[in-house]
Amino acid sequence: MQQLTSQGQMIVSDLAARHGFSTDAVTHMLFAVLNGNGGQAQFSHGEFGGSGQWMRGGMIMLGDMFNSYLKGRVDSLCSEISNILVNQPGLLRSGSFQSQSQGGGSFQHQANGSPAGRSSLFVPDPEDNWWPQDLGAPNATGSQNNVRYAYFGGARRLAVKTGGEVWVYDTLDHSIGGFSQQQGSGSDIVFGSQYGTVNLASLPLISRNGRPYSPPAAPQGMPSPQSPYQAPQNAPQTSQSAGQARGASSEDVLAAIEKLGDLKAKGFISEDEFASKKSELLSRL
Repeated sequence: MQQLTSQGQMIVSDLAARHGFSTDAVTHMLFAVLNGNGGQAQFSHGEFGGSGQWMRGGMIMLGDMFNSYLKGRVDSLCSEISNILVNQPGLLRSGSFQSQSQGGGSFQHQANGSPAGRSSLFVPDPEDNWWPQDLGAPNATGSQNNVRYAYFGGARRLAVKTGGEVWVYDTLDHSIGGFSQQQGSGSDIVFGSQYGTVNLASLPLISRNGRPYSPPAAPQGMPSPQSPYQAPQNAPQTSQSAGQARGASSEDVLAAIEKLGDLKAKGFISEDEFASKKSELLSRL
């Protein structure tokens, strides 16, 4: 959990005094509303009647479901916390960035849109900006289990942190709208784009822990990778095929000369015409 700055602690103390809750309860609710991007909260604290949910301008549910007075106090506290967070420049995210459930996998909702900035309420956490800094500010971030994601739409990059290592991928022409982890199918990481659901492994890997990534070289003695296009195996037979074609052409020429001879013998063409046509045919050989 992030730590509050002195200003953040002062705000919590003021809220606690005015709404009649302890600073511990108010701090708990502050982070619950923050995790809900300022518009909703899931919380669990004894002073709020146990577990409950709040949504700005809408639903509020408490463990103590029939305590209308407590509902009103919790709603008032959450609404004021929401207003405070909204007025913190860059703290909340805007836009749409979600994950979706497919194939019986396990998924987690991702944080929304544009990146969160520094707030005067919270002490900066170095782990919040775990991606390579030359990528700039992410369009969206998210996490599930021990995997963290950061998507950089302008740079066409996707950073993934898992097992203490940071991997950066080229997103090509994908417009990414969410991530998920399909635990039911080998814990594959997939993301949603305009082309549907795509496996992370299909993206080109750019770097690992800040170092450019190069695919491992093929072991000696192994054939080198071939290009997608391969010449037909019968290409060497081209000369032979051409020779056969030339042979067939010669036979046609001789047959034509023989027919000319028959025409000359029957008087249909003159000697000069026969000689001219014969010379023309022989030139084709």
